[in-house]
Amino acid sequence: MASGRSAYLNVMVDAAEKAGRSLIRDFGEVEQLQISKKGPGDFVSKADLKSEKILKEELQKARPAYGFLLEESGEIKGADAQFRWIIDPLDGTTNFLHGIPHWSVSIALEKEGEIVAAVIHDPVRNELFHAEKGAGAFSRGKRLRVSGRSSLVDGLVAVGDKHFRDGAHLPPGCGIRRMASACLDLCYVAAGRYDAYWEGGLSAWDKAAGALIVKEAGGYASEMDGGKNIVYGSGILAANPTLHADLLQKLPQWSAQAAAKAKTAT
Repeated sequence: MASGRSAYLNVMVDAAEKAGRSLIRDFGEVEQLQISKKGPGDFVSKADLKSEKILKEELQKARPAYGFLLEESGEIKGADAQFRWIIDPLDGTTNFLHGIPHWSVSIALEKEGEIVAAVIHDPVRNELFHAEKGAGAFSRGKRLRVSGRSSLVDGLVAVGDKHFRDGAHLPPGCGIRRMASACLDLCYVAAGRYDAYWEGGLSAWDKAAGALIVKEAGGYASEMDGGKNIVYGSGILAANPTLHADLLQKLPQWSAQAAAKAKTAT
């Protein structure tokens, strides 16, 4: 355990790493299952549930009074109404299902409606991102910082919405990625690997941990229309402060153009 981390963050890290070890073992079986007639779908569902069970048990052991919001099992109220864990036991399920090594485990701690601690673990790369409110965001002992880019020219963005995937609206030289793991997309914005990321239709467990990590790395996160209800609102836009402000102005126009283009093509 790293020094300087709170007790509850250490609990979160330990739980995420334990779930990650279980998922790595199961991920090793996926390639073999791809060639079977039944396919790996049922197996991956069980791996997902197993990861959730590990996270729930580990966190409950350490903080028995806290509640849960779980992707697979829904809401579980705790005796202490102030706190609850928001968990995605396997973000990037489709990647996992197809043997693509880009998926993660996500845990956020919510206190009275606000996210105060976050852990996102990439077991394949053994890369763990974490943050606490007011204490910065870190990975592998180094503080994370969002990119300093003030323009998307020659930049790199991640998107989830299908209308944006062709990159037609982006300035010259700007690359576009669709990696299918919202949690890692947010971490990559925090680490300065991506300049921005946006996606609609996400759930609380897709965004809760990553949004705090972005903020603590000096970035901005909001709903795609600028709304403040990041965790429970519709979608997310994350970037450094300059690009975030710019994208808030441009995304509605781009979205309308993209939707019109898609309608014409059908």
